[in-house]
Amino acid sequence: MDFNKDGLLPPEDYKLTLNELRSSILVRGPQNDLPWDVKWRLYLVDNLEALVQQLWDVGIENIYIDGSFVEEKAHPNDIDGYFECDLKELASGELERKLNALDPYKIWTWDSSSRKSYKGFTKKQLPMWHKYRVELYPHFGQPSGILDEYGNQQQFPAAFRKTRDSFLPKGIVKIID
Repeated sequence: MDFNKDGLLPPEDYKLTLNELRSSILVRGPQNDLPWDVKWRLYLVDNLEALVQQLWDVGIENIYIDGSFVEEKAHPNDIDGYFECDLKELASGELERKLNALDPYKIWTWDSSSRKSYKGFTKKQLPMWHKYRVELYPHFGQPSGILDEYGNQQQFPAAFRKTRDSFLPKGIVKIID
């Protein structure tokens, strides 16, 4: 795995364990003169691990991460991602209840009213971002709210495999056990 000339992973789903992620170019950095914040990236992966473990504990297996964390950016703000889940379990609130039973901070919610401001950021953030600097969204086939280059709504799998500004195809990471 290596970054392309655009600073992106070439289009592909890269299957990595959390330990493989820690030792990958995404955490250790490319072999160039770019300053790379390994300590911060390790911190983000440690936080991601806490949330991924909770998802695994409730039976969620397909978890993907994206955003500036998987790009050639020395200090990403966070880790973004999505996971595949059952609509009925999500809509009933059961998934949120199960996850919050595991998380000591009860951060599992996607309710827009739970978003809070953070110094220096224009976008209000979910509780999981405030505690872990990770945002993982449930995906069951719904639009993500992210538009493609033609102004059409995209589902998370399509939206996370393109850059938001130039719509270049890019790779993402699937977290595996």
